[in-house]
Amino acid sequence: MARVHLTFDNGPHPEGTPLVLQVLEAHSYTATFFVLGKHLATSEGRALAERCVAAGHRLGHHSWSHTTPLGDDLDPGAVDRELEDTHTLLRGVWDGPRWFRPFGGGGVLGPHLFSPGAVQWLRDQAYTAVLWNSVPGDWKDPDGWVDVALADADRLDDVVVVLHDVVPAAMRHLDRFLVALRERGHTIAHHWPASVTPIVEGRAGPGLVGMVRRPSA
Repeated sequence: MARVHLTFDNGPHPEGTPLVLQVLEAHSYTATFFVLGKHLATSEGRALAERCVAAGHRLGHHSWSHTTPLGDDLDPGAVDRELEDTHTLLRGVWDGPRWFRPFGGGGVLGPHLFSPGAVQWLRDQAYTAVLWNSVPGDWKDPDGWVDVALADADRLDDVVVVLHDVVPAAMRHLDRFLVALRERGHTIAHHWPASVTPIVEGRAGPGLVGMVRRPSA
């Protein structure tokens, strides 16, 4: 049976996040919300983030804009803009562990995830980088993602599933997903498996190889 790690990216969202919180509360489950700085910068987004924390959920850093993967962003100011600014806002609502999830561009893993500057910043700030091994594509298929996610849970021991509370149509199937997980004997877990954490509290591990864009010679 799998240990399933529930994560929700790109919020907070005024419709999707409350829906997710309602479903999670009904199941007595907690999850991690990887939030965007541009949403935390609004009063509505901050209030939703505070609501997540008050309900016992965890928050993670997911960059400011979610537009260009860090490894592909050649702007010298990208670290300050995408990482530092979001970090400052996030620390105002979350004082727990420092978790960062890079923007993958459709859930793809590779050297586009991190720049050397981003890695250095994450190490200096003692962040843990949290990747994934299940991307059921709820933003592309709001009705069909559940079957994909269940198939991942059936084949893996530890499943770090990426869902999106910014897609309310997909989150309307969250209850069905959680019921099916329980019926199949899968459990909800909260400790990240080593296979998805290439940086742990600022320490780089072997999983970081191949995830960083090296400068051209």
